[in-house]
Amino acid sequence: MYLDSTKKKEIFANNGKNEQDSGSVESQVALFTYRIKHLTEHLRKNPKDFATERSMKMLVGKRRRLLDYVAKKDIERYRALIAKLGIRR
Repeated sequence: MYLDSTKKKEIFANNGKNEQDSGSVESQVALFTYRIKHLTEHLRKNPKDFATERSMKMLVGKRRRLLDYVAKKDIERYRALIAKLGIRR
């Protein structure tokens, strides 16, 4: 499996307050980014997998809504987050 509990803890530890911090926006956006990257690679190999394409689009939408929330609340936190994860608008 591409995403086990140890990988999740590592993502949360790198982007949240600690490895138990799964609720912060930074942790969730980092997890969504990891999943989106994995699905993107899958879709490059399997271009006709439309169910996976739909789920990836839904994840991108969730991530976009969370990033919009952070940008509205604290623009510096938003800028730091997109710089750290290497994503852009």
